[in-house]
Amino acid sequence: MRFELIDTQEVYRGRVFTVRRDRVRLPDGKAATLDVVQHHGAVTLVPVDEQGRIWFVRQYRHPAGEVLLELPAGTLADGEAADVCAEREIREEIGMAASTLRHLGECFLAPGYSSEYMHIFLATGLRPETAQHDEDEFLEVETIKIEDAYAMALDGRIRDAKTLAALLLARPYLP
Repeated sequence: MRFELIDTQEVYRGRVFTVRRDRVRLPDGKAATLDVVQHHGAVTLVPVDEQGRIWFVRQYRHPAGEVLLELPAGTLADGEAADVCAEREIREEIGMAASTLRHLGECFLAPGYSSEYMHIFLATGLRPETAQHDEDEFLEVETIKIEDAYAMALDGRIRDAKTLAALLLARPYLP
């Protein structure tokens, strides 16, 4: 299959993402207009402490219209390495640092309309170390036993896609 970019136009530039409108030639020769959310990428962490608990955050997500239970995560700064972002985000979001970060995998979150690419890390050897969080973040930190977290994922109490993907990738490395 061959898809060819005919032209692209930026229609919105925000703090976290840009929206562009692409004209694309399809394999059958016809043209289509596609809107794309251009994103720098992000990280999600699965922080696990010595007591066998996973650290989560609860935060209001305006597009969803509710508070969601999620793993700590954050957006890469322009040109920032994923592991550097992970080290920063765990301190900002849960007030902990990790002695060990293990890269578990990567995935696109919503490739039908967004370029956002997620890097997933297992964080162990946790110790208190805080960093200033974003001004618009209001987070409640919550620890949940590993087996309870997986039960919550399976019964629908965890509905955030990046959290579900990260838990899936982390499972082989957890007790």
